[in-house]
Amino acid sequence: MPPTASASAPVSLVTGATRGIGREVSRQLAERGHTVLLTGRDPDATRRTAEELRAAARPGTVDLRPVPLDVTDDRSVAGAAAEVADAFGRLDVLVNNAGISYDTWQRAVTADLAVVREAAETNLYGPWRMALAFAPLLRASAHPRLVNVSSEAASLTNMGGGTPAYSASKAALNALTRMLAAELRADGVLVNAVCPGWVATDMGGAGGRPVAEGAASVLYAATLPDDGPTGGFFRDGRPLPW
Repeated sequence: MPPTASASAPVSLVTGATRGIGREVSRQLAERGHTVLLTGRDPDATRRTAEELRAAARPGTVDLRPVPLDVTDDRSVAGAAAEVADAFGRLDVLVNNAGISYDTWQRAVTADLAVVREAAETNLYGPWRMALAFAPLLRASAHPRLVNVSSEAASLTNMGGGTPAYSASKAALNALTRMLAAELRADGVLVNAVCPGWVATDMGGAGGRPVAEGAASVLYAATLPDDGPTGGFFRDGRPLPW
């Protein structure tokens, strides 16, 4: 990763960015002048996505850099953090977007716990692993933001049956959001969870809102002013019930 970004450009890292909401968030952040570290598990897909987004923009107007990263792998996360530290010495925005297992075929009373564990590894422990590795780099930023991409399916207020792996892992992610917000408040890190809504992606399926609209909720939390909220749960910039 060449250390050639403008010193004034915010440095943002987006997980699960080779498709869907993560890809669109990366595109929009880059268009806003951020140096975007676009990450994914598949190195080829990660590189290809960064190239496609650069090619679609006006030449020289966006700074998108592919970074292979598997949020379920300690060594991969540690390697990415070391790479960012060497290149930039800080991270301004961390978007924990990677997520799996919208298990509509399951019910809690008959759930396959192997599916639940696999979902938790990406949806909960992945963001937690990222927070552990990147907290020192966020603290080094003048305007740090940490965004956990959650779902209204995680709202205990409105929770019913179904999608147990996804809903339980995202509810736990919301709890982690609250803890991180409290513990990082003194360092100026604004930590929030967001729900993009039902979005027409590979996971969400056809019929949802356009991906650009879903990404807007993430952009809201990623670009908050310094006096913005922390420890909240939002969709389209409006609070959701926990």
